[in-house]
Amino acid sequence: MNFYKFLSILIITCFTASCKQIETNEVETSEKIGSTITSSFNFLPSSTTNSVYKHEGYTFSYVEKHEQAEWVAYYLEESDFNSVKYKRPFFNQDPLVETKSADWRNFKKTKYNKGHLCPAGDRKKTYDLYEETFYTSNASPQLYDFNAGVWNRLEQKTRYWAAKYNGVYVITGGVLSNNLKTIGKEKVSVPNYFYKILLTKDGGKMIGFLLPHKDSEEALYTFSVSVDSIEEMTGIDFFPALEDALENKLEATSNYKNWVF
Repeated sequence: MNFYKFLSILIITCFTASCKQIETNEVETSEKIGSTITSSFNFLPSSTTNSVYKHEGYTFSYVEKHEQAEWVAYYLEESDFNSVKYKRPFFNQDPLVETKSADWRNFKKTKYNKGHLCPAGDRKKTYDLYEETFYTSNASPQLYDFNAGVWNRLEQKTRYWAAKYNGVYVITGGVLSNNLKTIGKEKVSVPNYFYKILLTKDGGKMIGFLLPHKDSEEALYTFSVSVDSIEEMTGIDFFPALEDALENKLEATSNYKNWVF
């Protein structure tokens, strides 16, 4: 074998080994990120009221002034939803809320549904989990066409992503601001906007949605916004337990193209 042929083989061998080492490092880094995110990761946002309550299937921050949660947070994976058809229970006041959550009669004879924040369809692993989504602390006044339309489409897409990306953290709620329309004797606020924020289980991707409270035939990606912009509207700090550099990077982007629609 002449010198130049030997040198070529040596270069190729070294290059191949280098590439394999890079791939190994990338895998190790990915696993490290995933481990950091999923191992006892506190995915809860900040609370503007310090009134945070935890059910088995979701956690929420209640705002007595608006008679509803400012956010509901939970982890969603494919095993949480299935085709089982449970008997749909009635909404009841939440026994956990010290100031008492709104009575369901506030919605009676109005044009608004008791719109789930944590959908009943996301908690079908057991009937008990399904049933606890029917507390009024988990409901916000939603127009029927919005609730059954674009909001429902986003809930279904969230389940799709939970299955595709091996689990997502979900934070959702209405934007509670001053001078909102109210319904019922307890003056339950009617949000003008609703939001949903998703973070993949491995911590690699985050996406935010801000939807005006009206039905729309627009594609879901048109409602994609940066999480920073939702924080500015709500005064809530989302995913504060994330490492700062990662949190800043993920929350600043409004790019939806790395999510499969």
